[in-house]
Amino acid sequence: MRTFRSALATAAVSTAAAALLIGLAGCSGQAATPSPSASAPCSLTAPGPVSDSVKVSGDFDTHPTTTFTAPLTVDITERTVLTTGTGTVASNGSQATIDFTLYNGTTGAELFTTLKTGGSAIPVTVDESQFLPGLVKAVSCAPVGSRVVAVVPPGDAYGAAGNANLNVGPTDSLVFVVDVKDVGPAPTPTVAPTLDPNLPTQATGVPQAAPAGFPTVTLAADGTPTIAIPAADPPSTLQIAVLKKGDGATVASGNSVTVQYQGVIWRSGAIFDQSWGKQPAVFNTGQVIPGFSQALVGQTVGSQVIVVIPPDQGYGAAGVPNADPAKNIGATDTLVFVVDILATTAG
Repeated sequence: MRTFRSALATAAVSTAAAALLIGLAGCSGQAATPSPSASAPCSLTAPGPVSDSVKVSGDFDTHPTTTFTAPLTVDITERTVLTTGTGTVASNGSQATIDFTLYNGTTGAELFTTLKTGGSAIPVTVDESQFLPGLVKAVSCAPVGSRVVAVVPPGDAYGAAGNANLNVGPTDSLVFVVDVKDVGPAPTPTVAPTLDPNLPTQATGVPQAAPAGFPTVTLAADGTPTIAIPAADPPSTLQIAVLKKGDGATVASGNSVTVQYQGVIWRSGAIFDQSWGKQPAVFNTGQVIPGFSQALVGQTVGSQVIVVIPPDQGYGAAGVPNADPAKNIGATDTLVFVVDILATTAG
């Protein structure tokens, strides 16, 4: 559920894209690295000849001009401090708010930056189990006001999978230029809501015929859907249909909803996220992508809904990187969700 609840959140596309690029949700199969030792206040990463060779000009909090001779190769992450700040130090487990610019160390290409029009700083927890280890090593022990450069090997980045969405190959190093803008305590983890044990586990409404041209949905005995995509181009506009009509409360905008869902990509038919096989998901209709929200608001509890979401109502140009090409959501991918609405409450 992490991909769905974080990447579909209605933050600015640039911010969502940045979080995907550097969070483990975007690492596509990389195993989590143990958290830094709580016994040390921070884990200092040393400079090296490769990180020292990267030349960066420009002021803190502005887009850097970065030059280096590609390809850069390192066996371990090297971190060079370009400007030392005087603020709070990014310690293990704290949350650092950063701007960053990312380069492919093998090709020299700039891949992403938060420091151009439309970009915004993002929060990064100083914890290698939550974010790319190489980026955490760049930030750790850096005081607010610092600008650092880190050269990161694949093992501390996207691993053998690389990142096709960024044109990062399995052997490519990365170069980060990072500005540490603020440091504070990490947010308290959200406690998963307790589900009512009396809730049904699937939609119980009256079956309805889907309109022509919609994907075909077949259900297992436990309600798990199988979605078959038509051999046709996807529609260019949002399409919503009711497959089961429930007689419960109506979902209002801003309501909390409990659902079972499955999401597939029209292009490949691959499932990229689902609650089936786990437990029903709970979220607010205002905290998901527009197409998913529109599919729920106005529907009734007990209903099953199918929605076809074009890119501009889904992930947009950011997409969602995945090592499996069938599950990699690109900028032009249309999504299909089947959603069973089990409950709704105000707020």
